[in-house]
Amino acid sequence: MGDNFLSQEEIDSLLRKSMEVDGLEESKTEEISLEEKDVMGEVGNISMSTAATALSTLLNKKVNITTPKVITTTFKELAANFETPYILLQVQFEKGLHGTNILLMNIKDASIIANLMMGGDGSNPNEELSEIELSAVSEAMNQMIGSASTAISTMLSRPVDIDPPFTQIWDNSEEMSLQGISNDTKIVRISFQLTIEDLIDSEIMQVYTLETTKGIAEIMLGGISAVEPENEVENTYHEEPEREAFFEDEVLEMQSPEEEVRIQKPVFSELKEQPRQRSPRNIDLILDVPLELSVVLGKTKKSIRDILALEPGSIIELNKLAEEPLEIYVNGKHTAQGEVVVVDEKFGIRITNILSAEDRVRKLG
Repeated sequence: MGDNFLSQEEIDSLLRKSMEVDGLEESKTEEISLEEKDVMGEVGNISMSTAATALSTLLNKKVNITTPKVITTTFKELAANFETPYILLQVQFEKGLHGTNILLMNIKDASIIANLMMGGDGSNPNEELSEIELSAVSEAMNQMIGSASTAISTMLSRPVDIDPPFTQIWDNSEEMSLQGISNDTKIVRISFQLTIEDLIDSEIMQVYTLETTKGIAEIMLGGISAVEPENEVENTYHEEPEREAFFEDEVLEMQSPEEEVRIQKPVFSELKEQPRQRSPRNIDLILDVPLELSVVLGKTKKSIRDILALEPGSIIELNKLAEEPLEIYVNGKHTAQGEVVVVDEKFGIRITNILSAEDRVRKLG
């Protein structure tokens, strides 16, 4: 087109190419406004930051996420862009919101996280998840989506409860079976770049149904004006000190300036040193409290192999010599030492060394 102006068709074509570069072409029918998109971007940013913190604590690794990208699409269009199978965790909102929240992570990343949770270094991810690995990564994703829901509850200033999560593997070659969702259901996808130190640098996605998105946006956008009355109350509160100062000035003006004010030095009585008296310790109140007294014959350490090899007749050598005194514990605190005696066909212990009464009471505390 002449005069350096673009036609509407050219503008639409450029926008479409821009969205394709982003990795997913947005649905032609716009279902949410730009304002609602901004709200969901902010919600996704805060909720997934909280989820990343939960994952970092769980793995004891540094976890980072980038700024979210929000797009409207369908599950069918979403699956068409999958290159590898994904693990999908779905929860239904039970209270505070309606609809569904889904967390998506590719299998390779899920395998690394599962390996880290099981004590590995995450260096050799598997292409498929075993049953125990699926259980481990499901727990991690459950922690993440639970933390995200808590963050949303705080943002909306209302309790938000979710049903127990449902986890499955999503391969783009298979039809998905999701609760209350079909392949043509309109969804809002919020994607992030997830990094876990030098182990993971990949995309993770959070998906909301349109119903949930509309509900969150309505509460968030409606809550902006609700802040103003609180500010008015706060300003009224801060005016109180000024009113008090005003009344003080009035009282001062009422006093007669002609009244004589007598000024004199204060007179203090002589200070006398008093002997310190210790407050009685009410130990009588706890004298009838029962305590567990145990005697340790000796201790040693054995490997699991040695423990499994034990059988009737086995002898375990302890770390205490035969003539050494035994250790006496009261509620798990080392209190005294003694030697074994027999009293009326029962074992007893004769105390040979004991802490002072004060030390014993201190140890019991």
